[in-house]
Amino acid sequence: MRRAGDRITDEMLSRLAAGGGGADIAQELCAVQESRNRLLVSGIVQEAARLRHEQGRLAADAYALLADIEPSAPKEVRRAFRYPAVGAWALRCYASLAGGDPAGAEPGRLGAVAAAVAIRSRTPCRLRIPARRGTFMLPGLGRVVLPSGVEGPVDVEVHPGPLGARLGIGRSAVEVDLAEDRPGWKVLHRVSPVPGVDLVLDDLDGYRWPETGAARPRLPGGEREHWASCLREAWRILASDHRTVAAEVASAVSVLTPLASPAHGQNSGSARETFGTVALSRPVGGLTLAATFAHEIQHAKLTALLDVVPLTRPGHRFAGYAPWRDDPRPVYGLLQGAYAFLGVAGFWRRRRQAVDGTDDSYADAQFARWRDGAHLVTGTLLRSGGLTERGHDFVTGMRATLEHWRAEPVPAGAAARARQEAERHREAWERRNPGFV
Repeated sequence: MRRAGDRITDEMLSRLAAGGGGADIAQELCAVQESRNRLLVSGIVQEAARLRHEQGRLAADAYALLADIEPSAPKEVRRAFRYPAVGAWALRCYASLAGGDPAGAEPGRLGAVAAAVAIRSRTPCRLRIPARRGTFMLPGLGRVVLPSGVEGPVDVEVHPGPLGARLGIGRSAVEVDLAEDRPGWKVLHRVSPVPGVDLVLDDLDGYRWPETGAARPRLPGGEREHWASCLREAWRILASDHRTVAAEVASAVSVLTPLASPAHGQNSGSARETFGTVALSRPVGGLTLAATFAHEIQHAKLTALLDVVPLTRPGHRFAGYAPWRDDPRPVYGLLQGAYAFLGVAGFWRRRRQAVDGTDDSYADAQFARWRDGAHLVTGTLLRSGGLTERGHDFVTGMRATLEHWRAEPVPAGAAARARQEAERHREAWERRNPGFV
C-alpha cells in the first residue's frame, strides 16, 4: 500500500499551485483523507483495548462487522470512512485516547458507523451502540430517538427494509426511513442540484462542525427548500462557467452544514476535522453560493494536501497582513487565505468573461481586488522564511498565476473601486494593529 503522501506527485502539486487541480486530484485528496480516517479508527480500536475502555468491546465488534461487510459492499464502507462527521469523531476520539483522556472519548460510536453501513448495504446484523440523552446518530443518515430516553449502550438489531431499515431496540422498534422523518427517527435531508450530485444537509450530528455553538439546529422545511433553490442556481452557474470548480466540489464535498447567520453578510468555513463539509449561514442567492464554493473548495484542497505534504515550517514565528482579515496572520493562515482568494479571484475572472460584453463592474472590481490581495500575500509568504522547500515552490506557482492575471486589463472605474477598498482595509488594519505597522 502506498503511503498517503506518495499519492501526491510533483505534477499534481504544480496543478494545485496554479489554483485548480480538477476532479482527479480532488478524488486523490479524498482518498488521502479516507486513509487517515481508517488509520485513526484502527488506532481507536487498539487504544481502547489497551486502556480497557468501557466501550472497547463495542468498538472492536463494530470494527469486525465493518471488515465483514466490506468485501461485498466496499463503496458503502468507503463512504462511511469519508463522511466528515466520522472523520471528526475519529480525530477527536483517537486524540483523547492517545492523550490520556479516555473518559472524554466515545470509541463505541463506531457501532453507529457500522449500523449506518449495514443499513445502506442491506446487511442484517446485531450490535451495541452507545446512547446519550436518549439518542444516537447514524452518521450520514439521521438520528434515532429512543422511546424511553435510555442512557448507555443499547442492543440494536438491523433489519433492512424497502425504505431503509427497521431497528429492533429492546422491546421497541424504530423505522429508519431514508426519505422522511418517522416516530423516533429524524432523517438527514439530501439536496441534489443535478443528477449525480448528492449533498447531505447535516443539521443534526454533534460532530458536524468543530466550533461550539456555531452550527444551526434543525432547519424547518421551508428553509430547506430555500437552500435547495439556491443550490440549484449555484450549480447552474458553476456547471456553465466554472466547470473545474464544479467538478472539484462534486468530487470532494458531500455535506452542507448550516451555520448561525451573522449580523451582516454571510459566514462560511471549512475545517480540517470535517473534510468534505462546506459550512455556511443561510445563502442569499445562487451567485453568492457559487462564489462560496469557489472559496471553500480551495480551503478543502489545501487542508487535505497539508496533511501529507508539509508546506510550512512548524513553530515558525511570523505574522503579517492579510487583506481579508482584521488580525495579523501566521504563515499557515496567510497560506490558507492566499490560496482561497486565488480561487475567489479566479471565480470573478471567469464571471466577468461569461457576461458576453454585458457590463459587470462588480465582477471586475472583485477580480481586481482579490488577485492583487492574494498576490500581495504570496510575496509576504516568500519573504517570511516560514515555507518549506516544497512550500516555496507551491507559493511560487500561485504567484505565477496571479501575475498572469494582473496583466489583464480591468476597466478604470472597477480598478479604482478595488484599490480604494484595499486601501481602506489596510488603513483600518494598521490602526487596529499598530505594533505590526
